[in-house]
Amino acid sequence: MTDPYPEGVVSSLRSAPLRVVLFEDSVLLREGLVRLFDEAGYVTAGAWGDADDVVARVREARADVAILDVRLPPGFRDEGIRAALAVRAALPAVGILVLSQYVEGVYAKELLAGGEGGVGYLLKDRVTSLDEFTDAVRRVRERGTVLDPLVVQGLLSARPDPLSTLTPRERDVLTLMAEGRSNASIAERLFIGVGAVEKNISAIFAKLGLEESGTEHRRVLAVLAFLQHP
Repeated sequence: MTDPYPEGVVSSLRSAPLRVVLFEDSVLLREGLVRLFDEAGYVTAGAWGDADDVVARVREARADVAILDVRLPPGFRDEGIRAALAVRAALPAVGILVLSQYVEGVYAKELLAGGEGGVGYLLKDRVTSLDEFTDAVRRVRERGTVLDPLVVQGLLSARPDPLSTLTPRERDVLTLMAEGRSNASIAERLFIGVGAVEKNISAIFAKLGLEESGTEHRRVLAVLAFLQHP
């Protein structure tokens, strides 16, 4: 299906206030997020407790980012994550942020399969900073990839080879790369120099058979795309 935004409109939308839509069955959490986004200067263009007509709702709201729980009415199984995949397929310009209590590795891989970015998967109980959460929404809007470390670990554990050739330090760097962190941020987290981070990244790509691309964002997407294939 075609992108819902006419040519030339996307850039103007990106300079406008960020527009968010929510699909969350918990009234308290849903209303709390609406207030949080209002304080952050974002526009909540819609908030619902189910994922009925999800594509139509997101399209009508002209959302930049759709935030969905994994389990929504009526079955509380996988309605939300399937809705996220539907939005991803129909409206590729819309960022998708899954906010859940559960790690659904198979669905996470499906969301990441295209390698375009604009995807996040965070765990509710592990969101400890409101500022970091609103920043995660912004990064998804800007086509970044934002993943909880537990989700990253699930993706890594699914690929024993050739990841088994990586050193412990290279695994640490790869995990932080997959979280969407910059080289400087990785260096700060691991208490090493930026030069050491760059050497580890070069070694990772050599061992995984991946070519370096021009930006940190593209390198993260390349790693994630690699991890999704058996």
